[in-house]
Amino acid sequence: MSGVFHQCGQSICKRTRDEMDDRARIIAYALVEQSVKENDVVAIFMRNHIDIFEVVEACRYVGARYVLLNWHSPVAELSPILEDSGAKVLFAHRDLLKGDSEWETLSQIQSLSVIYTIKTPASILERYHLLDNAESASEPPIGQQYQSLDRLLATQNAKRHNDSPKRFKGMFPYTSGSTGKPKGIKRVEDLNRPDPYLTYKGLSDVLMQLSEGDRFFVSAPLYHSAPHALTLCCLAAGNIDVFIEPQFDPERFLKDIERFKLTHAYIVPTMMVRLLKLPESIKNKYDISSLRFALSTGSALPSDVKEAMIKWFGPIFYESYGASELGFMTLISSQEALKKPNSVGKPISGGEIKILDDNKEECEEGNVGVIYARLSMFAPFKYTNTAGTPNDLHVGEFTTLGDMGYVDADGYVYICDRKKDMIISGGANIFPAEIESVIIEMPEVIDCAVFGVPDAEYGEKVVVAVQCSPDNTLSLGSLHEYLDGKLARFKWPKILQIHDALPREDTGKIFKNKLRAQFIE
Repeated sequence: MSGVFHQCGQSICKRTRDEMDDRARIIAYALVEQSVKENDVVAIFMRNHIDIFEVVEACRYVGARYVLLNWHSPVAELSPILEDSGAKVLFAHRDLLKGDSEWETLSQIQSLSVIYTIKTPASILERYHLLDNAESASEPPIGQQYQSLDRLLATQNAKRHNDSPKRFKGMFPYTSGSTGKPKGIKRVEDLNRPDPYLTYKGLSDVLMQLSEGDRFFVSAPLYHSAPHALTLCCLAAGNIDVFIEPQFDPERFLKDIERFKLTHAYIVPTMMVRLLKLPESIKNKYDISSLRFALSTGSALPSDVKEAMIKWFGPIFYESYGASELGFMTLISSQEALKKPNSVGKPISGGEIKILDDNKEECEEGNVGVIYARLSMFAPFKYTNTAGTPNDLHVGEFTTLGDMGYVDADGYVYICDRKKDMIISGGANIFPAEIESVIIEMPEVIDCAVFGVPDAEYGEKVVVAVQCSPDNTLSLGSLHEYLDGKLARFKWPKILQIHDALPREDTGKIFKNKLRAQFIE
């Protein structure tokens, strides 16, 4: 099996697929020794590193599911996920576990039989400026529950799992519902469908347009479903080189394209904005001609940002609308996007989308309704925690996540907003995304988020949180002057908040619940 995984940093760490497979078999044997059986759960609490995919391969050998944990989260926030999933084994970078209290919290999770700690690689310590931190400060306490994965992999004559891989159970992602409590997205095993591993191999062609010898770059957090799934496509394809960066840096990305002759990349809107802000001298410094495919998911890609990136890199940018529950649902190329601004494209092969009204009747083209999707390649899912989950997620084989949108006469899908984010004020439906797309064009604004809060008279009122550009400020009056003639008055924000920075995930999704919380309280 060809293809090499590269861990980027000051010095490049390379592992061939054979080396990764050998290490995965050692880990798989250890999992069996810990009584991990088919359909059991393993948790991964690691920064971006090759090691993640060796654990994933080990899970494939024993038929286990795996939970990817957000390494930004304190252990106290992860405990409910570990408990709900019933994870038997946890793999963790040592720098992420700080202090006796966190070790004690983990040791109290009854399902965990062992915690395998991994010395945080130098490439990550360097990138996060952790080199001055003594590694000994992150050593686990002595005990049977804690073991060193480094020591296990370095052991001469370590025992290996020799059976063939079982049917791939894949990711067991978690998402928060309206209650804020994490709920697991657990796929129902359907033996009538192909092995999901083959699905990822197929997506490497259908979605990512990969060919033998291509080189894929990823720096987005691998605990997120999209970048993880795309890297998994490369692993399943078997003949693709993968370059993993611990975190995104705009100039380093350009340098990596030139240095490694990258052909494919996963890059989200916030990364594009940072690239576009680079000085022209830096933009013109590197040869980026090898890059021919870049995919964006997760958050809406503003048409002006996309057009600026196309002007710079060429028509290499693709956008996909997807979700952890359903997978990648649509795809749109640069050429299509220029003709269909703000569309997320057409359903990918094997997918189908319907727009339904409140009566679950199909909407006419151009009319906004709730988006329902069906993807034949992925099995249905169930939530492990249904508290706060709507009862009408499914209509036949079609599922919705609450997004609102429409389909035009040519079959292109447009996203208006999340239904749960939709504001109903005085009986009128207001879509925050529409308002945000206008406000973000103001010279004084570099980031904004619109959301609704309770109002005694109208039910809800519109609030906008804004991050201003340097040396600029904004008043509600000047905002209204700008919106006059651009938006109907009932859509104008009634409250303006100024923030130093808005709370966004690395993928670009904004934490509107954090902005809304003070009003709810």
